[in-house]
Amino acid sequence: MRLTLCLLYCLVLTGCATYGDSALQPGQSTTTRIEQRLGPPALRWSEATGGETLVYPTGPMGYHTWFFRTNAEHVLIERKNVLNSAHFAKIQAGMSEEEVLRVIGPPYPAWTVYFKARDELVWEWRYCDDWNEPARFNVLFDGSSRRVRSTYAAPEKLRAALDFQYQPRWCGH
Repeated sequence: MRLTLCLLYCLVLTGCATYGDSALQPGQSTTTRIEQRLGPPALRWSEATGGETLVYPTGPMGYHTWFFRTNAEHVLIERKNVLNSAHFAKIQAGMSEEEVLRVIGPPYPAWTVYFKARDELVWEWRYCDDWNEPARFNVLFDGSSRRVRSTYAAPEKLRAALDFQYQPRWCGH
């Protein structure tokens, strides 16, 4: 019985590790292999070096957006989660929507809100903060120019104080 439970637990962990797993290795995996394993990316763009970036968000309830960067020969050179403080710090006032997408990937569409009174568009991402707590990161755009006004990050537990139906979730890397 314990062996069965242990094997089941390992299978569950393997399923959760799909994007960051060791089956996609820099220097070995190709764009074709990435897409065979993960399916079509949510976004992709060409790099000046001749390579590509493929974007795989795990939202809305996931905590990661994975960027897979390839070289001109379509070989993986980097795999990284971009939903973290270091990448959020790159978002600056005046950036365009496309520039934001190229830093942290797409927001979850259902969490995109336009506030008419402020002429403000807000994009939101879920992530694990520096204390390993579930948190949300928001980018606030001017609704007319579609340029970043500011950003805002807060742990989800602040939302719990306002939402009695909030269900806390574990945040892991």
